[in-house]
Amino acid sequence: MPDSDASARAPLRLDSLPGWGDDDLRGVREALARQCALARPPPPWPKLCPQLPPDEGLERWLADRFRAWPLAGADGRREGLLTGYYEPIVHGTRTRVRATQVPLLARPADLVALADGTRQRLRDGRPAGAYPSRANIENDGLPEARALLWLDDPIEAFFLHVQGSGRVRLPDGSIVRVGFADHNGHAYRAIGRVLIERGALAPDAVDAAAIRAWLRAHPGQAREVMQANPRYVFFRELPSTTPDTAGPPGSLGVALTPTRSVATDPAFVAPGALLFVDGSHPASGAPLRRVVVSQDRGAAIVGAVRADLFWGSGDEAGRLAGLARQPMRMWLLLPRDETPPR
Repeated sequence: MPDSDASARAPLRLDSLPGWGDDDLRGVREALARQCALARPPPPWPKLCPQLPPDEGLERWLADRFRAWPLAGADGRREGLLTGYYEPIVHGTRTRVRATQVPLLARPADLVALADGTRQRLRDGRPAGAYPSRANIENDGLPEARALLWLDDPIEAFFLHVQGSGRVRLPDGSIVRVGFADHNGHAYRAIGRVLIERGALAPDAVDAAAIRAWLRAHPGQAREVMQANPRYVFFRELPSTTPDTAGPPGSLGVALTPTRSVATDPAFVAPGALLFVDGSHPASGAPLRRVVVSQDRGAAIVGAVRADLFWGSGDEAGRLAGLARQPMRMWLLLPRDETPPR
């Protein structure tokens, strides 16, 4: 039911949040220190960063300086959705060595982003119509875009596009990290929904693992199904200086911290904001109650009570991210002298 009690929208002391004492806060300081290292940390962190204590003092520091404001949707409902994402590790080469490999493309020279957020093709210095869809790019090629790398598995390449960043393991064992550079401007369409509409998967059986399994079991249809998502992502190679334990940079420009960084909707949650989520673990169902930091954004992350939790890198992170689709409540943590915008 919508929350009609005005007192329920009043700020709370952090130690009154559900499960506050169960969160060990491991990784929170690391996530905050990364955004404090920016030349211009997002507000209110310019005044808070110099006060950031060591790990052992963080719980008391947060409790003394912050209050928790409950978030609600436009309909007043407190319950929202917590999903997950991760950094895939895929295999590939610098140059093409097999006909079955697919390219990981850099941002094309003729792609222009307009003020309204759309993408168009640039001809003679002017926008000249919508950029090609995934099917057009994969079927006809895109000479304007350079291949950064060649990936061994088209299905894993597709999931890399969905996540927007990843690590590519080369034959010599070295790792190349790649991140989001741009997209072709087409709306994202979840192929899990496509498979439900076709009757290929039951609605309650759809997760990343089930989608992968279906694509591998139906190689004759896999390409067409993946192309039902018209959005195509272009990549850039990331500096090799990023620590192995850190994730790729989010939209805030700092390396993501596993299980502490989230993507949110900037229309409702400011970049760099502290949040507290009350949900459940995607695998065990145990309570998942923790402080997180808004350090990323995503096209599918829309609304005030909506977050996408970064789980880390590799197969286990991918398994948990693929399972994550839990109801949750969320609070915005603000300094005691601040109130949230209307």
